[in-house]
Amino acid sequence: MGQKVSPFVLRIGYIKNWHSRWFAKPREFSRFIKEDYTIRQFIKNKFKHAAISKVIIERLAEKVRIRIFTARPGIIIGRHGADIESLRNELNNMVKKEVLIDIEEIKESMLDAQLVSENVALQLEKRVAFRRAIKRAIEQTMNMGAKGIKVVCSGRLGGAEMARQETFKQGKIPLSTLRADIDYGFTASLTTYGYIGIKVWIYKGDVLVKKGNVNTQAPAVDKLTA
Repeated sequence: MGQKVSPFVLRIGYIKNWHSRWFAKPREFSRFIKEDYTIRQFIKNKFKHAAISKVIIERLAEKVRIRIFTARPGIIIGRHGADIESLRNELNNMVKKEVLIDIEEIKESMLDAQLVSENVALQLEKRVAFRRAIKRAIEQTMNMGAKGIKVVCSGRLGGAEMARQETFKQGKIPLSTLRADIDYGFTASLTTYGYIGIKVWIYKGDVLVKKGNVNTQAPAVDKLTA
């Protein structure tokens, strides 16, 4: 199956769907790609503590619809919706189009690979022992009903002079099975010894779909439209 790092890419069109959902002419394609990247980085940097898993962008004529998946929607919405209104105005000025923002709450954050990796990274920055942080994350994820989890940690672990890589695994992770619903997340943690990379794979079970149908619904989310 090759050396695919992200199982999400391998499953696009089968049980996964794109995070950028639009069609563009050749002249506009590169501009839209750069615009999407800028939007995601802006939202991530503006709400660093909002536990944002992913941002899905859809383009409809002269409108841009942005769906933010987060475990802490209250941080993004703000008091009486002030923060989300400010975000909408800033994005309007950025893309020069009408922006619609939907906030979708992730109820089970420990089943989201991106949030698990960010949780481990945050603990490493607070100088928690990497083995303790990873084993705690694995235990919490398995208790939430995951069928398997793998965590790979790379860098100067424990302040060692030479960088190395350590892998922690529990349950099964069928990376080559296309019907297997495997979530993937990556985060780089900036510690006093340098960057430490954390990769997380979570196996949630099999997804059986009819030929030609793509599962576009994210599990365990509540939709809050703003």
